[in-house]
Amino acid sequence: MSSRWPISRRTMLRGLGASLALPMLDAMTGGKAVAMAGEAVGAAASAAGASAGAGATSPLRMAMFFLPNGMCMEDWTPGAEGADFQLPPTLKALEAVRKDVTVLSGLALDNARAKGDGPGDHARSAAAFLTGAHPYKTSGADIKLGVSVDQYAAKAVGGQTRLPSLELGLDRGALAGNCDSGYACAYVSNISWSSETTPVPKEVNPSKVFDRLFGPANERQAAEFRAKRLRYRKSILDFVAEDAKRLGRDLGKSDQRKLDEFTTSVREIEKRVERDREQQAKAKEMAKIPDVKLPEEIPDDIQEHFRLMTDMLVLAFQMDLTRVSTFMVASDGSDRTYRMLGISEGHHTLSHHGNNKEKIDQIRKIDKFHVEQFAYFLKRLSEVKEGGKSLLDSSMILFGCGIGDGNRHNHNDLPVLLAGSAGGGITPGRHLKYDRNTPLCNLYVSMLDRMGVKVDRFGDSTGPLANLIA
Repeated sequence: MSSRWPISRRTMLRGLGASLALPMLDAMTGGKAVAMAGEAVGAAASAAGASAGAGATSPLRMAMFFLPNGMCMEDWTPGAEGADFQLPPTLKALEAVRKDVTVLSGLALDNARAKGDGPGDHARSAAAFLTGAHPYKTSGADIKLGVSVDQYAAKAVGGQTRLPSLELGLDRGALAGNCDSGYACAYVSNISWSSETTPVPKEVNPSKVFDRLFGPANERQAAEFRAKRLRYRKSILDFVAEDAKRLGRDLGKSDQRKLDEFTTSVREIEKRVERDREQQAKAKEMAKIPDVKLPEEIPDDIQEHFRLMTDMLVLAFQMDLTRVSTFMVASDGSDRTYRMLGISEGHHTLSHHGNNKEKIDQIRKIDKFHVEQFAYFLKRLSEVKEGGKSLLDSSMILFGCGIGDGNRHNHNDLPVLLAGSAGGGITPGRHLKYDRNTPLCNLYVSMLDRMGVKVDRFGDSTGPLANLIA
C-alpha cells in the first residue's frame, strides 16, 4: 500500500515550537507533490531542498573532515594502485565500506608551505586545508586568508536547506592570541572561512547541535524551547506526536517502517544528548566546590563525543537540513592525550617522534582510532537508504590532513581519502596515485563541479583532478 497522496520533500512535523524534518520516503517520489494535513511550509520547511518537489531525488551532500598533526604515512598508504589495493594497517577499519572509499596519494597543499614566513606549519596546515590560500602571518586581529571550499558550495546550495552549512568539531581551540610561531589562533582553530577575514566558528557542544537541528532557528526561541522541554521532561518526539500520527495514517507500510526507524534514531540520539547534559549539570555543581574545575560542557569520552556528533550529522543529511558540513577533529598542533588508548603523552608531542619506535607506535594507535571513528560514520551513512541508494552513495566525504608526516611537517604526499560516489560522479573503491605535488585544490575543483559550482581555479589548482571516474 502506498500513501494516499504524494508528499512534498519539504514536509515537516511541527508542534509547540519543535520542528522535525522527515527523511526521504517512497511517498515523496511519485507525481506532483501536494500539501497535506500534516505539512508545514513555514520558513524552516520551505528551505528543505532543491529536490523538494515532485519525483524527489537524493540531493548531493559534501562533508570535509580535518585531522591534526599528520600521519604515520607508511601505515596509511596502500602498496598497490587501482581497485586491487589492500587496506594498509591504519585504514583496516574501513574494510566494511572499502568499495565506497577512494584513497588519493600524491596530493600537496602548496600554500601551507612557509613561503618565506618561517615556522608555523600547523597554523598554515589548518588555514590552507580548505581555502587553498596562504595565511597572512599575524597574531593580531588583522587576519587574512580566503574563502573555503565548503563555503563556496554553501553559497550555491545553502539557500535550498534550513542550514546553509554545518560546522562541527571536537576541540574548542583558542579564539584569540598567538597559537603557532606568530600565527593567530584563528588560523589554527578554524577550517571554514566565509570571507578572507571571517572564519566560520565550529560547534563542539552536542547539546547545542541537537537544539540547532530540532528547535527554532532563532537563538532566543531555541533556548526557550529547550527550557520548556527540560521542564516538562518531554522528548522532541512528544511535541510532534500528533502531527506524526496524522501523517502515519496516510503512509504505506514501507514508509511507516522508515518513519519508525528514523524516529527511533532521533530518540536514541536525544537520550545520549540528555545524558550528557545531566552529567555536565552534576559536574557544574561539583565545580562550586573549591579546586574543582568547571567542565567544558562536552563529553569526557572522546569516542562518544566523536560518534554523537557524526550521528547528528547523519540526521542533518537525512532530514536534508544541510548539504554541506565541516568537521574539525582538533585544532592543528593539538596536544590532546588519548589515555583510553593507554597513551599519556600529547598527540602533537608524539608527532615529533624523531624516529623513536615507541612514539611511532603510539602515533599509529591514534591514527587508527581516528580512522575507526570515521569508519563508524561512513557505515551509518551507508545504512540510511533513500530513493534506492544510501546516503553515502549521495555524498562526497573528505577525510585528511594538511600535513603529511607529522615529524617532517611536509605538505606533500598528504593523507587524503574521499568516501562516497557523489551520486555516480566518482568511482570509489580504488587507490589513485598522482604525480608528486599534484594540488589538493584540484580535488576541490572537481568536488565543486559535482555540487554545481563552476570555477576556473581554486587556490593553486591547475584544473580538475583526473581519474575520479574510472
